Amino acid sequence: MKLNTLLERIEKNANDPIHNLDIDGISTNSSEVRPNDLFVAIKGYRVDGHDFIQKAIEAGAQIIIGEKDLPKLSVPYIKVENSRRALAEIACEFYGNPSRNKKMIGITGTNGKTTTSYMLKHILESAGKSCSLFGTVKNVVNGQSLSSTNTTPDALELNKQLALSEDEYIIMEVSSHGLSQYRVHGVEFDFCLFTNLDQDHLDYHRDMEEYFSVKAGLFDQMKPDGKAVINHYNSWGQKLAEQLKAKNCTIHVMGDQSHYDLRIDQLKSGNSTIIFDHNANLNLKINILGKHNILNAAMAFLTASKMGLSTEEILGALELFPGVPGRFEMFQHPKGATVVVDYAHTADAFNHCLQTAKEEGAKRIFHIFGFRGNRDVTKRGGMVNVSKEISDVHILTFDDLNDVTYEEMEEALRILNEGGYIIPDRTLAIKQAVEHAQPGDWICITGKGAEEYQQKFELPTSSDIETVHFLFKQMEM
Repeated sequence: MKLNTLLERIEKNANDPIHNLDIDGISTNSSEVRPNDLFVAIKGYRVDGHDFIQKAIEAGAQIIIGEKDLPKLSVPYIKVENSRRALAEIACEFYGNPSRNKKMIGITGTNGKTTTSYMLKHILESAGKSCSLFGTVKNVVNGQSLSSTNTTPDALELNKQLALSEDEYIIMEVSSHGLSQYRVHGVEFDFCLFTNLDQDHLDYHRDMEEYFSVKAGLFDQMKPDGKAVINHYNSWGQKLAEQLKAKNCTIHVMGDQSHYDLRIDQLKSGNSTIIFDHNANLNLKINILGKHNILNAAMAFLTASKMGLSTEEILGALELFPGVPGRFEMFQHPKGATVVVDYAHTADAFNHCLQTAKEEGAKRIFHIFGFRGNRDVTKRGGMVNVSKEISDVHILTFDDLNDVTYEEMEEALRILNEGGYIIPDRTLAIKQAVEHAQPGDWICITGKGAEEYQQKFELPTSSDIETVHFLFKQMEM
């Protein structure tokens, strides 16, 4: 592809001779550069791509794009204001703006993105539609599962996979990091969903207003005939709906007013009555517990209905929805207790998870959770308080340490949970609860879901789910 085509959105000096160069590929990793590639230098959290420009040139890159002032290079260098934004715009052009030819569904919010995306995928596939999925658990393109390192892939990988996808629908979880880092910049959406907003990522965003503003930015990327689906039961959703109304966007609202598109008349775990299109009383059933999952199902229902699917086929599909790995995933303890592995990692998500156990008749609730190193420390106190209030026994343990030392995290846990249970080894914390649980008790293990551990623990397991299975097997021997 000619360079001048790639640079249409970022470089206006079309008379420069370099614009006639043929570009065979794009890379942000110097070790992956091939001859005739364009290399985009991006300053990351740990590594600065500008430090690897010479290596990229030696590998065959014939043009460099970056955002720093640099001494003259042996190949042309184009300085841009923001390398991530430039990468997104170049990637869209290189792969032919693939989002324009797909039915694109973007889902943002603090909690519920993964479950809602899986529900939508299940509904559409049950109706005979093919779907690609991009999210926290995994990516799926053309029926093939791919590993997922970020909730939202970087712009280059995303556009590459969109171009490769032969699926009719693309369902994508869109994180605030993905939005602020321009990973989805240039992608155009047919449907944008807002699930909710709760305190999270304030290590990255200045405050909740900024966090909300970044999330709301997704809705500026709707196609001209795009539709927004908003959870009005959340106060931030109410704020977003007002903003979108002022922009004359097409919005569909789930809330408690009779004139909304969908209202939940009786919110009950697993089985609720919804009022759709102002007068149709419908019974919404799902096989996974939790009022929050009814909200997720209602969002999926409303979205699918606006895609043209019938009420009957949507409700039928939701009733058979198998659940999501690590999202309120339940296991039966050999002694008759119930174990739940859930991704909950905010105070609000804790409340939903633990209240569900309580409403299901738990005699005692054991709660095991930790905090990720170098992440929002301001939310930790609220999480501990919710656990103390609802659970009978809460055990603080390690989550991903990231760059925080063992000693630093252990001290942080002791300050937060003075006098309470602290078992740093996550597998041993789970073991403690599993061995002490009695019939009718519930054990809620939150924070990791289906994710693998980043550090080694004493038991020979690599995830919470694997640890639960390992301990059950030992008990049955």
